[in-house]
Amino acid sequence: MRILFLGTPEFAVPALEKLIGWDDVSVVGLVTQPDRPAGRGKHVVPPPTKVLALKNNIPVLQPEKLSKAPDVVQAMADLKPDILVTVAFGQILKKNVLQMAPHGVLNVHGSLLPKYRGAAPINWAIINGETTTGVTTMFSDPGVDTGKMLLKREMQIRDEMDATALADEMAVVGADLMVETLQGLIANKLVAEAQDDTQATMAPRLSKEMGNIDWQKSGVEIHNLVRGLSTWPGTYTFLDAAPVKILSTNVILCDPGASQEPGTIKIEHGKFLVACGADGKDNIEICDIKPASKGKMSAVSWANGLHLKSGVRFKTQ
Repeated sequence: MRILFLGTPEFAVPALEKLIGWDDVSVVGLVTQPDRPAGRGKHVVPPPTKVLALKNNIPVLQPEKLSKAPDVVQAMADLKPDILVTVAFGQILKKNVLQMAPHGVLNVHGSLLPKYRGAAPINWAIINGETTTGVTTMFSDPGVDTGKMLLKREMQIRDEMDATALADEMAVVGADLMVETLQGLIANKLVAEAQDDTQATMAPRLSKEMGNIDWQKSGVEIHNLVRGLSTWPGTYTFLDAAPVKILSTNVILCDPGASQEPGTIKIEHGKFLVACGADGKDNIEICDIKPASKGKMSAVSWANGLHLKSGVRFKTQ
């Protein structure tokens, strides 16, 4: 089977590795996003899938927008794929691509469809406090993750998991499920199942503004937001108009104390706590932070360095 792979980030690498090492198939090409500036120096770096493909002498195509690159679409067709496999490609496929290969387009999606259709299913599952998620393989159609489903694999979201950790585990599970799905298709043993649209939920793209912590939310909600936005854009707050990134937190389970203004810092027993909730009676522990123009550090060390005292407030802007 000739496979044309579409995928960009680290999440897609385990799946591409599986295909490259599988004797029953041939990866005839990779379609991925263009090289992008990254890091403090803004050096242009290639997508992780491109690095892997070039190491294995696989042709690489990098359209800015596949829908506006007919030359790239023609180059894809010239590779004569039997099936397209997409894993976190990041672009919507049009009819000319969906119908390019005889066996269509197989997509590996990071949720138990029809829940969390869209661009950020891993993040939204954590933000919403889900304890269970999974991976679904499906045939892509013109909609957003609305195609017929093939196989599913359930996964647990552990309390300490952030989006980065969950994505790392899901990438491996998804790669195995992709191979199992392709084996089933080759053997003609799978029957695609239509989704129940009435059960659908959405996982839209993330925005930088989402990371601005509202201290009137509960400790659990803030903790889930920090975990869910760990990959991008991260969460942040302000102290005297200076931004402070919140990297990790713990939920503090204790009897409600006296009401305090949400965002009020409390340094107690070697812990950096912040009052939160609508009435300011909830608490959350801030573990690691990143002040402006500095590296990651513990919140307690940062507070000691600034001689912060209890009663100072973080603010939402």
